[in-house]
Amino acid sequence: MTIGNARDLEGMKRAGQVVARTLEVLKAAVEPGITPAELDRLAGQVFAQYGAFSAPRAEYGAPVHVFISVNDDIVHGLPTNRPLAAGDVVSIDVTPNVGGYIADAAVTVAVPPASPVATRLIAGAEAAFAAALKVARAGRPLNGIGRAIETEVARRGLTLLRELQGHGVGRAIHEKPDVPSFYHPALKKPLPEGLVIAIEPMVSTGRAWRTKTLRDGWTISTMDGGIAAHFEHTIMVTRGEPLILTA
Repeated sequence: MTIGNARDLEGMKRAGQVVARTLEVLKAAVEPGITPAELDRLAGQVFAQYGAFSAPRAEYGAPVHVFISVNDDIVHGLPTNRPLAAGDVVSIDVTPNVGGYIADAAVTVAVPPASPVATRLIAGAEAAFAAALKVARAGRPLNGIGRAIETEVARRGLTLLRELQGHGVGRAIHEKPDVPSFYHPALKKPLPEGLVIAIEPMVSTGRAWRTKTLRDGWTISTMDGGIAAHFEHTIMVTRGEPLILTA
């Protein structure tokens, strides 16, 4: 979506606020003993409070309110009834439809107490997003986002999961343009003002950048068992600092 009027901006802000509130509630609930399925039900309750519903369920038939991926699962994890244990790394991906507008964000948290490896991994994903945010400016090339992410992930000694990428978002979950998390020389087109995109670096402690889809048909995991982290926000491109709609 490219926002060109106040109505669309207000709609995207409302969707972003539901994302932010849902992530706030779920992050606070992550503790040893809770199950991903319980977190998913909690997300459904928050959605209901705001008249929202799961966009992945509506668009793709996902059997969940939100995706919850644990340890070597990267993204699109189906919430299970296995209780979370201390040290687990949990990625929560929230994508509601609110009045026809869709926003998308994800965070990764460690079930306390967090290991030094988990702390470094999560910090790396967040730093990669922050690096991308600095170059996501109207008039700058789209591939600058991927370059910034790739450079930061390499600097931190982590593995970038290159098969997974960001995307446009607004009226559907996945809109154009694709937003790779690595430098793609052909993507030189300048970012237009008002463009809404989800930037979402995904990184691993392993060495393999390729991924695999599990037998459930949804969950995408690391190929080598490396622990993964996912950090994402929906932003609107401006001439200056982007507007983070899901903050």
